[in-house]
Amino acid sequence: MNISALKARIRASKEDLYPLPLEQIVVAEGALREAAAFIAKQAESGVVLVADSHTYKAAGRDLHDHLCQKGVKADWHLLEPNSNGDIIADEVSLISVMLKVEQSTKLLVAVGAGTIHDIVRFVSGKTNKPFVSIPTAPSVDGFTSLGAPIVVQGSKKTYQLVAPIALFADTVVLQHAPPALIAAGFGDMVGKYTSLFDWKIGSLLKSEAYSELVADLTEEALSACVDKVADIGKRTSAGVQVLMESLLTSGLAMALFGYSHPASGAEHHLSHYWEMEALRLGKKQLLHGAKVGLSTQIINRFYKNTVLPDVHRFLGDDEAKQVIALVQALPDPDDVKALLEQAGWNEALVPIAPELVEESLQHAYLLRDRYTLLRLYREGTTMKKEGETHVGRS
Repeated sequence: MNISALKARIRASKEDLYPLPLEQIVVAEGALREAAAFIAKQAESGVVLVADSHTYKAAGRDLHDHLCQKGVKADWHLLEPNSNGDIIADEVSLISVMLKVEQSTKLLVAVGAGTIHDIVRFVSGKTNKPFVSIPTAPSVDGFTSLGAPIVVQGSKKTYQLVAPIALFADTVVLQHAPPALIAAGFGDMVGKYTSLFDWKIGSLLKSEAYSELVADLTEEALSACVDKVADIGKRTSAGVQVLMESLLTSGLAMALFGYSHPASGAEHHLSHYWEMEALRLGKKQLLHGAKVGLSTQIINRFYKNTVLPDVHRFLGDDEAKQVIALVQALPDPDDVKALLEQAGWNEALVPIAPELVEESLQHAYLLRDRYTLLRLYREGTTMKKEGETHVGRS
């Protein structure tokens, strides 16, 4: 990725954005060697590498070998899965990493996918120890963002903390990631169709903060993925590189804006609702991006088939016209599904019961304090019904 070109675009936009947080981003074959060279410049000792048993085999062992060759003394912390075999960004995982951090610790290194990065990001932010990102799969867009979604007492909350100081993604490692993780990464990107839509709605109708540059960056990343969907599905080097860089761009866009609005709308709220229900019931977790792929189709269809015909019930004429035009510009849900399937996604990855889908459409908007069309619809139609009931009773 060309950080210099991105900085030039930020300056040219003259928008009041947060500073670009990363010093270096490398997405290329051999990136693990470059990671070792970067880490060696930061610290010769006091380096803590965090992974799980799978990501240690995927990239951690090779990274450690490269660090040893550079004379860097690095300690390992392998996260333990729960009884379902899941690594969860919760109190148990956080404390386990916190206990590994000492006064002499100079640098943390996250080796893995999204959940491991959430854990390390939280610890990094709370201990004021910088961290380096080593993605092992192009599975989520949170690698370069500030947000760490953490499960606290069964409820998921996103904490705005820190981005990594640098990121190194080796395309050979990415190509060997499980196909379901690659499909999940594409699913997370497809979610930008509705997240960008919801962000625009919040800006137009509720004056929420908005950035044209951040929106453009996110949309460009989405388009790049869609254009290369066949290569992504085949897991070619070019395909995984485009997917990884698109996910990183989306994360940087969130970091520049300071919040997740450009990449997280009603589709993510549904996904988080489903995740919290699985935690409550003690069920095995599903891949985040795979859930977002499904929830994007559901929200898209809900907006087109349920909200659109009812839009004049809760919005004035001028607002309704804006919403109608934006909803009509959303892609057809069946086309979204076809794209996802081309990238390797399928419904078997997301066995969500229809009852839970309906429940999330009713209540998931309450999870975040931001405006989406789902929230406007639920609050607007509720107020309308209450007003009609009140008039009838009087």
